[in-house]
Amino acid sequence: MDKVRVAAVCFSAATKDIKGNLDRMEQYVREAKEAGAAIICFPELSVTGYFLSNPAAICPRPAYEYALKRLEKTARLNRMLILAGIMEPSDDGRPFIAHLITGPKGLIGLYRKTHLSPKEKETYREGQRIDTFGFGRLTFGVQLCYETHFPEISTVMALKGVEIIFAPHASPRGTPEDKIESWLRHLSARAFDNACFIVACNQCGKNAAGLSFPGVILAFNPSGRVLAESYQDKDHMLVIDLDMKELKEIKAHKMRYFLPNRRPELYGDLVDSRGWQVPGK
Repeated sequence: MDKVRVAAVCFSAATKDIKGNLDRMEQYVREAKEAGAAIICFPELSVTGYFLSNPAAICPRPAYEYALKRLEKTARLNRMLILAGIMEPSDDGRPFIAHLITGPKGLIGLYRKTHLSPKEKETYREGQRIDTFGFGRLTFGVQLCYETHFPEISTVMALKGVEIIFAPHASPRGTPEDKIESWLRHLSARAFDNACFIVACNQCGKNAAGLSFPGVILAFNPSGRVLAESYQDKDHMLVIDLDMKELKEIKAHKMRYFLPNRRPELYGDLVDSRGWQVPGK
């Protein structure tokens, strides 16, 4: 697999219209298939919309099961890998912010957001695993919005062999220019340090909760350079070719591939059971 064609979507997800969101998402899947993409990535909580107040009421278990079945069917019919954001109900009433991964042969997995923003912690439940996923010979990971600010997650995924990190966002802060500036700072570093592609997309437009999302798509190559970019204030899709030869070249280079030269025996403070006081706290 020398090249992987992926589609990333900026999407205005309605907070109380799961069926309508799925209808629109299915249209993008068909368009991505026509464009020759093997993978399509939708933003965080694209199925349910992003909501901070009483999110459990937005996606009860029957609605979750309905969305799951529809996305599985869509992936099978179009023979594509679909990454879609959804609220996953939990036993304690606080849903997980999750990303569903389903492909031509059915459900592959579900990634639960492990690092919640301070506001999200009030109403959502944290995931407890940094999982990676496979699709053919490809290994990839998912990081949801706020998670991309924690370098350790990307390093763990890279050590597990990921070649692509998908970074779906539901980030309402700032203008498109502000969002691009932020992503250029930290997402390019995640790609460069870990020698992997990163594909990020955000929700767009204003939702019923009064949040306004700057629609931005950015992709980075394993050298941390911008591979593709787009921003609009409406739904749109960007198709991106990822050249896996770039990845092989970097991993064969003694100076440009950093992970083999790590010294984990020096990093014990990161996981010291005593814990360390965060400066300024």
